[in-house]
Amino acid sequence: MIIKKLSNYLIKRIYYNFKQHKIIKILQSHIVPKSIDHIRLQNYAPKVFETYIPSNSGIKKAIKRGLFLINGEIAQTGNWVNFGQVIELIEDPSVMPKVYEFNLEVLYEDEHIAAINKPPGITVSGNNFKTIFNALPFNLKKSEELDTLFKPTPVHRLDNQTSGILLIAKTKTAQVSLGNQFSNKTIQKVYTTIVNGEVSNIKTINSSIENKKAETNFEVLEVINSLNYKKLSLLKVYPKTGRTHQIRIHLSSIGHSILGDKLYGIEGEIHKGKGLFLAASEIIFSHPKTFETIHLKIEVPNKFNSLITRENRRWDSYNN
Repeated sequence: MIIKKLSNYLIKRIYYNFKQHKIIKILQSHIVPKSIDHIRLQNYAPKVFETYIPSNSGIKKAIKRGLFLINGEIAQTGNWVNFGQVIELIEDPSVMPKVYEFNLEVLYEDEHIAAINKPPGITVSGNNFKTIFNALPFNLKKSEELDTLFKPTPVHRLDNQTSGILLIAKTKTAQVSLGNQFSNKTIQKVYTTIVNGEVSNIKTINSSIENKKAETNFEVLEVINSLNYKKLSLLKVYPKTGRTHQIRIHLSSIGHSILGDKLYGIEGEIHKGKGLFLAASEIIFSHPKTFETIHLKIEVPNKFNSLITRENRRWDSYNN
């Protein structure tokens, strides 16, 4: 059934290209899975194409401009989405890509993927111009592969205030492969954080988040005496699932909120002035083309070591 649908789609695609007198550029392609039923395109597309168009209103505008195709034909907002359909978002030839000229530290790059060290205080993607997504073309080389993406695209998210390793896809093959690895939970991510209080060693938190299963494992690296907070703990954190704000919510739920967390921290315990003490410090994944195991690791931000040194010095001075 799917093969037949794809054959019809290819015929329509060729006709569409001929009619438009141009070769269209595909930004993202998606095959509707079996689990989808009775939903219109304008309601389905925001969940699938949020990397390129993060708002519902933007999706509707793109559909009306003819930038969505279903099985090779121009889609309408009211089209029903069905199993096996090929939905594509195409490049708007009248719109030039936004490029934010902001320097990023590139940790790894080849024709297929890249990894950058995301600084805190900048959003990965969204409606704002000053995002990591818009800064990537300024920092990365254009892939020469046939399935190169319109713009290099992050394949996961880090909170605005979280720093550290962010994986980037430069081709459609890489985007699909890394997306599957995240879905199948075969990518190992490690975070480093400083939290309030003294945390007992080796813990697992598996309380659900918004009625969805969530699991976070962690180990204690060091417990620090502090005049302001009595005790602080330096942790390595291993999230098994990837719910929004998972690490922050889980650590706060056991009474050890992350230092600098204004959203989940307790009033009076929130460290001000240095942002959130949470960094994505390590990641292990399979290369989407060579299948080689890639292990990337970075040092924690300077503010971690500076704070630990300062707290130790102040404690020693007070007690001597």
